[in-house]
Amino acid sequence: MFRNIIPTEDEVRKAAIELKTRNSASGVAKIHSLLLDANVSWTVSEKRVRKILQSEGLVRSDSANTKTIHPSSRLNKSLDVNKWTSRVEIKFFDAIKGKGLVAKEKIAKGEVLWKEDPFVLAPEWEIYDLQLSSQACSFCSTIIRDYSPLHIPCGASTTATPCTAKFCNRLCRLQADKVHPLLCPARNPASVPLLAFARKAQWLALHALAQCTSRLLLASQKDDATFDSDWEVVQSLAVLGMEERYQCLRDQGLEPDRESWRRAFDLYLQAFKEPTFPIQQKKLVRMLKKQIPQELQTGTFEYQAFLRGLGRMSLNLEAHGGLYRLHSHLNHSCTPNISVRHLDQRTALSRITVIAREEIDPGQELLITYTNPESNLRDRRRRLSEWGFGLCQCKRCVEEEEVSKDSDMNTQEADDLADQLKAGLGVL
Repeated sequence: MFRNIIPTEDEVRKAAIELKTRNSASGVAKIHSLLLDANVSWTVSEKRVRKILQSEGLVRSDSANTKTIHPSSRLNKSLDVNKWTSRVEIKFFDAIKGKGLVAKEKIAKGEVLWKEDPFVLAPEWEIYDLQLSSQACSFCSTIIRDYSPLHIPCGASTTATPCTAKFCNRLCRLQADKVHPLLCPARNPASVPLLAFARKAQWLALHALAQCTSRLLLASQKDDATFDSDWEVVQSLAVLGMEERYQCLRDQGLEPDRESWRRAFDLYLQAFKEPTFPIQQKKLVRMLKKQIPQELQTGTFEYQAFLRGLGRMSLNLEAHGGLYRLHSHLNHSCTPNISVRHLDQRTALSRITVIAREEIDPGQELLITYTNPESNLRDRRRRLSEWGFGLCQCKRCVEEEEVSKDSDMNTQEADDLADQLKAGLGVL
């Protein structure tokens, strides 16, 4: 067949992004080849594909070693930052650093920049156990201490098929419909083994991926706009696959637990695609009546996509288990200028409040820390390297590195002097 069709920019962009998402480890040449194989009548140059992938931040735009492993991300062009704050904006730096948030105006120390509820929540295990025992809201994770007529149990729960989920108010109950049904033991009992496996292994990323997958599948059963919006949130998150991550851990002698990955994947498919028993299959089909979009099927139910999903959750989860649309844009510094707190503990425990730790000038980037700031230079850099972030060059790390070099030089000088004294004493 002759290649005689020159596709539009949007057509090439959509196809290239989809192929790169499904083949994250492949370079431009491979993506170009896959693109032509999938569209046999197209005339598209490799240069054109490279330019598009670079503009989306999916490949590096410099001439450095392309084998360097680092997380990749892209902009969510439909994300309206003004829903949370008018004081910051999203900026794409480059293919290595990716995106971030910068101040649009001067921000004073102590000012609240925004508050944000999670896209999905996989709470810390202590909170999750409280949810299972009906002592914490199954949506917002707020502790339920005393009886209140406002508290609402899961409507699908029966004596034969109980669900312990309880919601602290009507709004949480309604909001939970975006995620809970496919994780409800009454509505989708096939999900129980997956959640039990995640709990036993204390695998927060797996739990978060289950929450995220449930939301996407349920969104696909609504209108296209709802699904497209949620899908774009997830696909724009920074990602580093599990295999790629373990390439970063080789220096530490750590080996990937592929057996657990495979076991988790089998339970994942059982929960959301191929339940073991006919009665479970019927219950799942009852909730997923509409055909699942092809991009969702290939982006979740293929093994490599599953591993990327685990890596995506690990990279973007906030310390207490929430996945947030705007918060996920924040980059790292060992001297962060903002802090993230959970202040609404009585009404919305999962809601975060972002506060300026110091004065921030217009154009200055907003930064949090990905490591324990009390750790030493070596430990902080090691932790960051585990996820492909490379050698941290923040102001604190550079200054501590210089001090360390000076200390090493002074130690060497002292050792040399001691050797000279010892030699002199030997002569005497």
